[in-house]
Amino acid sequence: MANKKSKHDSEWAEAKNMCRLNMEDIRMAKELGMSPRSLRKNVPGPNQRWKLPVKDWIRELYEKRFEGKKAVPESVKPLDAYRQEDIGNAPRDPNVEPF
Repeated sequence: MANKKSKHDSEWAEAKNMCRLNMEDIRMAKELGMSPRSLRKNVPGPNQRWKLPVKDWIRELYEKRFEGKKAVPESVKPLDAYRQEDIGNAPRDPNVEPF
């Protein structure tokens, strides 16, 4: 079973390089149910100027399907910021040490 997974991972890595994708684009493609083969097949050729690059195509499809969801978050708070908010809002117990 490990061989299947590593083979599948290598296909995704190949599609990532061939289509010039980042990990966020790969995540979106997987959520859309795409396979690495379908991404490689949709790379526009020199005579296909009407075709979007795969990266833009994935983002467009993702936005259409998940309209309420943002494709890329504007800013990501570090985990420590959430911990500080929780610590600041909770009553302090002098006998308990913070994280």
